[in-house]
Amino acid sequence: MDRSKTMRPIVVVGSINMDLVSTVSRIPAGGETLLGSSFQMHSGGKGANQAVAVARLDYPVEMIGKLGSDLFGERLRAQLQRAGVGMAGVETVEGPSGIAAITVAATGENSIVVTPGANAAVSPDYVEQHRSLIRSAGLVMTQLEIPVDTVERLAELCFQEQVPLMLDPTPAQALPPSLLQRIRWFTPNETEADFYVGRVADGRRGGSWDARVLPDTARSLLGQGPAGIILKLGPRGAYLAADGVEQLLHAMPVEAIDTTAAGDALNGAFAVGLMLGKSALESARFAVAAASVSVTRPGAQPSMPTFAEVSRMLDSGR
Repeated sequence: MDRSKTMRPIVVVGSINMDLVSTVSRIPAGGETLLGSSFQMHSGGKGANQAVAVARLDYPVEMIGKLGSDLFGERLRAQLQRAGVGMAGVETVEGPSGIAAITVAATGENSIVVTPGANAAVSPDYVEQHRSLIRSAGLVMTQLEIPVDTVERLAELCFQEQVPLMLDPTPAQALPPSLLQRIRWFTPNETEADFYVGRVADGRRGGSWDARVLPDTARSLLGQGPAGIILKLGPRGAYLAADGVEQLLHAMPVEAIDTTAAGDALNGAFAVGLMLGKSALESARFAVAAASVSVTRPGAQPSMPTFAEVSRMLDSGR
């Protein structure tokens, strides 16, 4: 079905990177050098990943962002176009594209360093130039791999145009209360949630939270302004807190080979679920299933599932 003619698009404002991925036996400690077993380049960036996640689910999506004038920029643009992402809001600027250096361990765990490149040029004025595109959206998604003052301006525009905004607070950094109060959906992982509630791994057991910490964490985040929270819990799934609903949604039992961009798959699928008229709880279940599919294959954008794959995962329970 061609939803582009009947549905308001999801608009993603965010980063577009080239992912430089090294596979190792384990994540190296500080100062340690390890030999990698393989190296690959994949199109990435949290903004672009989430846009591709939406497109792969057969929902109309438009991207607002910037690419560099290097060879990476050409490749990244072509990949987004092939994925079906609308590119009216993407410009090329002189200089390098954004890159992410990613180390993936045999367990699927990853460590990431992002260098913004052209993403740093996604300015408040640039977002303002695309106000009509934002006005057309059913929902806007953004992250913190672009300047924070740009995200602040985007939140103002969404508030003025009455378009809900989903913020993935990666990488975690201090945000003004006025921004948090204009967010419809706030989607941190455990480390990021610790940052925003001012906690240093308080409720952790073996690197993850004790489940008893989840309700208090979600309520603390809700108290800072966002209307709805999804806590991304990696292999344990996600915790939803919104509109009086508080529920842990378990991930499907799969063999993870690469967790890169699993959170982006979750965000994109959650947004699509909402736009298709699903409840927040139904959308969260759909999103957890999408993330569960994504970790079973390598890469960021190449791992994004189709609507049929997510539906099969939900139907089978795995």
